[in-house]
Amino acid sequence: MDHLVLTVIADDQPGLVERLAKCIADHGGNWLESRMSRMAGQFAGILRVAVPADAHAELTAALEGLQAQGIRVLLAHSGAEPTASWQEIQLELVGNDRPGIVRDITHLLAEHGVNLESLDTEVLPAPMSSELLFRAEVRLAVPSDLSLERLQERLETLADDLMVELKLQPAEQA
Repeated sequence: MDHLVLTVIADDQPGLVERLAKCIADHGGNWLESRMSRMAGQFAGILRVAVPADAHAELTAALEGLQAQGIRVLLAHSGAEPTASWQEIQLELVGNDRPGIVRDITHLLAEHGVNLESLDTEVLPAPMSSELLFRAEVRLAVPSDLSLERLQERLETLADDLMVELKLQPAEQA
C-alpha cells in the first residue's frame, strides 16, 4: 500500500467530505487520519490515505477530477517519520491579539530545533471586555537533548515581550 497525504480546500457545503470519501473508497483507498475544519466560508483539511499501488494513478486522476466540483486537492507521497528522539510537549498561549505572535513564537521554536506537530489558533473576544484575545494550543516535538528548563526560560522571556501568558507541560498521550 502507498500512503498519500492530501490537502483539500473548497467552498463549504454539505456533502463535500462524503464526495471525497466516496472517491477514495471507489478506488480502493482507505481513509486513515485527518484534520479538517470550516473557516471563513471555506472548508479545508489534510488527510492521509492508504491506496493499493495499482490503483494509485486512477485515484490521483479521480481526485484531480474533483476540481470540476470546486474541490481542490493537492497530493503528496507520505514522507519518512523522523528517527530522532523527541519529547512531546503541549504549549498553551493566550494574550491580547496583535500581529506577529505566531511569527515570533515559531521563530524561537525553530531556532531550538523544535518541531510543530499541531497548531490550533483562534481570536475571540475577552470575557469581560471587547478586546480581542489570541489563543493558541500547540503540540511540540522537542529534541531530547534540549533542556526543557532552557526552552521554558526562553519562551517566558518572549512571552513577557509579547505580553502573553503561556503554559508548557508534557503532552497528554492520545
